[in-house]
Amino acid sequence: MLQVDNLTKVYGRQKALDGVTFSVQDAQVAGLLGPNGAGKSTLMKIVCGYLAPTAGTAKVCGLDVREHSLEARARIGYLPEHNPLYLDMYVREYLDFAGRIYMPAKEVARRREEVLERTGLAPESNKKIKALSKGYRQRLGLAQALIHDPDVLILDEPTSGLDPNQLEEVRMLIREIGRQKTVILSTHIMQEAEAVCDRVLLLDHGRLVADSSTRELMQGLHGQVSVRVEFKGAVQENVLALLDGVRSVHSLSEGCYELVSGADTDLRPLLFRLAVEKGWEILTLQREERRLESVFHQLTQEKEAD
Repeated sequence: MLQVDNLTKVYGRQKALDGVTFSVQDAQVAGLLGPNGAGKSTLMKIVCGYLAPTAGTAKVCGLDVREHSLEARARIGYLPEHNPLYLDMYVREYLDFAGRIYMPAKEVARRREEVLERTGLAPESNKKIKALSKGYRQRLGLAQALIHDPDVLILDEPTSGLDPNQLEEVRMLIREIGRQKTVILSTHIMQEAEAVCDRVLLLDHGRLVADSSTRELMQGLHGQVSVRVEFKGAVQENVLALLDGVRSVHSLSEGCYELVSGADTDLRPLLFRLAVEKGWEILTLQREERRLESVFHQLTQEKEAD
């Protein structure tokens, strides 16, 4: 459904995207992750036809977004990070307006009512948009992205501003949509990517540094596991890095560290012996399944070190 091939975008001397290649099929939610400035928004805008690439191609349902711009954009639903809404319009009026861009007026009313129910907006549908809470405005942005029943849905921070109950409802909705459509979800919330995404595309400095299923990435790169240790007070991080089998050390907070090793290495006995030798007091020590957040830190920090 979405094919990106050697996509490059240059602003002056800066490469916002540097030869990015991937494809996402239907019935899949792909999380687009990366630090600020990694190129996520640039990538989404190129796919949606808002920006032209310097080199490379992006295809939606087999349609090149430059050569067949209108046809490709008709297959896309897009919710940008800063949700643009006409605040003086009523909710139904706004969805009618958005729907008439894509379909005959006689079909708009049916689709409008479907997306109102699907996004939980029906109770608020007779209000003006300026009277809606931030959470309901986000739902309305999602509703307009769905109004024309697109094949590809691109969502940039779709749960921003939602309370915990709304958050879970919208995540469930995205998971449901992802069973039938291609969904690209950009988020800074690692727990959200873990909960919603089938796959992770990780950008850093304009390059794709990881493309894997969420489960494989969380289980550790190349058979890696992690140990989280908390000492009473800060210790010498460089000493931790010298332990046999340690591949990397990440400081999580004062006195708290994550140590990454190969799956065949158990660092816990080594840490106990080191603590006794150095007179360090261990408060907690556990070997745990790697979380997406720690993998994110490792991949982006390694890239910066290179």
